[in-house]
This record gives sequence, structure tokens and C-alpha cells, in this order.
Amino acid sequence: MVMNKGSMLGYDLNEKSCQISYYDETKDEPVTLEVAVDNYQIPLMLGYFRDRWVYGKEAKRLATVNEGCTVSDLFNRAVRQEKVRVGAKTHDAVWLLAKFISLSLEEFDEITYITFSVPENNIDMTKMLKGIGRHLGIEKDHICVQDYKESFCQYMFYQPKELWQYESALFYCDAQEIKAYMLRRLNTVSSRGNEKFVTVDEVASARMKELEAIYPVLNVDKAKDADGRFKTFIQSVFEKKVVSSVYLTGEGFENNWYPNSLKVLCNGRRAFLGNNLYSKGACYTSIRKCRDYDEGPVYLDETKMTEQICLRMRVNGQEGWHPIVSWGTHWYEADGQWEVILEDTSDVEVHIESLAAGDLKVETVQLEGLPDRKDYSLRLLIETMFLDERTCRLKFKDIGFGEFYPPTGFQVEKEIHLGGINGQFNSMS
Repeated sequence: MVMNKGSMLGYDLNEKSCQISYYDETKDEPVTLEVAVDNYQIPLMLGYFRDRWVYGKEAKRLATVNEGCTVSDLFNRAVRQEKVRVGAKTHDAVWLLAKFISLSLEEFDEITYITFSVPENNIDMTKMLKGIGRHLGIEKDHICVQDYKESFCQYMFYQPKELWQYESALFYCDAQEIKAYMLRRLNTVSSRGNEKFVTVDEVASARMKELEAIYPVLNVDKAKDADGRFKTFIQSVFEKKVVSSVYLTGEGFENNWYPNSLKVLCNGRRAFLGNNLYSKGACYTSIRKCRDYDEGPVYLDETKMTEQICLRMRVNGQEGWHPIVSWGTHWYEADGQWEVILEDTSDVEVHIESLAAGDLKVETVQLEGLPDRKDYSLRLLIETMFLDERTCRLKFKDIGFGEFYPPTGFQVEKEIHLGGINGQFNSMS
């Protein structure tokens, strides 16, 4: 079966498995790909047998019956950039992960946009997954990488407003540990218009020995102890907080060992259980990016920019200060290019707005030496390039105007110095 053309995907990728959600036009929402009835998890394994690569359940079956060659722990090995021997050949682990992702996406005949959701994100993770995406034939600008906290946030943006009117809680549980996250609004010093800024905090975690005994086989006595501890854990997390909704995710919640805790969770709020929240949140990001939907809250965390660089431009007939670097982006993904037509050759004013400090800085780019042309025939290419998280280089270049005016070779650069990430985000918390 081949899925609908032009698919917008969310791809949850972690140490053990992957999961794929795709936009379903008939339902106008993400749908998660099932590998079995009510099972969305694809084991993160590759197998090679009789000159053919297989993945997921088929690779797991090969390992069980001890046939062919199988490779597990693909995610961590790729992150560590290991070399892995498969049969008589040695492969880069990143290549093997790319092979797995390629096989898992064979059902989609065309991918318009894909968002990878991973437990933790950084510049190396982004480069690796964007590289894999491009290897699959997806345009660089149509590949996004975000962590689980942002995926939770993006998922919540598309839920009824009453579910995140106040704070929303996410509890993750595996065989040994429970973690609690909270979606909340940020206290920005200044915001433009009606923009809202939100974040997701890890507010608590606990290692519970009882969970080892009750997962995956339910032990009644241990379950009661775990239920009691989880109930106390919830009460400490919710203390002095107004929580609108609660989400439970992770394999540790699959057995119903927490009836008393569930009563606390559902007291005056709605609770949801499921294991496809991250892939759906990633799919919502793909939908949002594909449709150029900029309305709604802006997600920020300690890795995102809290400063915005704007130029005064007329876009789609509306004049105003438009961002060429937006807050809420990673500095290493903020490079870009714009073609503009100048009305005159006066100096260009650049505005740098800070959410954390609540101030506005003005920089001037002098265009001395630029030819004086009339009738909107002066076309410039504006480029932004980040040298590091604190330094953005702006380049203004005359690119001519068709056959009428060839490029003159005019070029000017301006370095904009920003506050950086460290300390900026924390001041808004």
C-alpha cells in the first residue's frame, strides 16, 4: 500500500523504536501508522538476509530465529558515529540508520515535509537527521528536528484551548523511572501584538524500584506500593498549580497498576493515556510549517533564540517590521536569504528586539556606493549567516534588475552581536 501523495509526516525516533504519524486529508488531522492492532511502535532494528535488507518486526524475527545478520541500537550507534560490521561488510552507523528510516518510509510515495522528534536535540542531532532526510530526497528546508518537549507543546497547540488554558502536565514512565513535565506560559517582558510564548519544563523525576517488579508482569503487592508512591509524586508535582489536563505516555503505563493515582490525576481535570503523542506533535509541526502557519503560541526553551532581527519591509502589500531572524528558532538553523526591492538608497535600519530584556536596539547599515536608481529598480539580496549563537552576519548585495541593470558588484556586511542563549531564557522563567 502506498500512502497519499504529498505527505506531511511526524517521525518519533528513540533508542528502542520509531513511530510514524502522517496527515490524513479526510480527517484533517494526524493519523499514526499501525504495525499491529493498537501498536504503533516499530522496533529500531535492521536485518540482512539473502541479499535483502529488512527492518522492524521482520528484523526482530530474524534475531529470534538466529538467521542472517541483525543490528540493534541503531540510534545510539549513529549518534556515536560508529562503524558496524554486518556480515562481511562494515557500514557507518549513520548509513544504517538512514537505511532503516528509508525502509520505514517506503509506504509514502512522496514526502512534502518531515519533522523528526527525538528525546533530546542539539546541533549534531539536527545535522545528522537533516542529512539523512536529504539523502532520502527531501529538501533541506522541508526537514525539521525537535525534542520531545517541543513535540508535546506542538501537540497541545492543536487541542481544544480549555485543555491548556492553565498548565498541562505530561507524565512519562518506563520500567524504572517516572518524569513529570509541565507546559506553561512564559512571563516575557515585552511581546508584540497578541503573541504568546510558552515552554515545557521537566519539573520532577523519580526512580521507583517497584516499577521493575510490575513491568511487564503485574505483581499485585508491588503495584500497590508503586501506586502509593506515584500518588504522592503527583500531589507534589501539582502542589500550588492549576492544571487543565494530564497526559500519560511511555511503556510503564501500559499495565493498570495506578488506580488510586488515576483518581488524583482526574480530579477536576481531564486525563489521557497514549503512546503516539510525540509523533503526532511532530506531524503537527510539519503541517504548521507546510502551511506557513505563524499564528498561535511560540515555543521557547534554553536552546532557542530570545532575540529577533527585523527590517522594515512591505510584504503582501502590508508594510511593517518583518523578522528576518525570528525568536523561537535555533541559531544554527536561522541562516536565510531574501530578495528585496529598495524604494531608495538611504541607509537601512535594523531592529533587534529582545524578549528577555524587553528592549529594542537599532543598528544602521550604510549603503554608500550603491547606485541611485528610480522606479523600484534596485534589487538587493539580503543574507543572514550565524557565526555562533551570539553573532549574526548580515550581507547586502546588489543583484541587478533583469536585463535593464546588471549587478554592480556592490556588497556590504554588518555583524549583529546578540546576547546569546545562556541566561536569556532563564530570566523569563
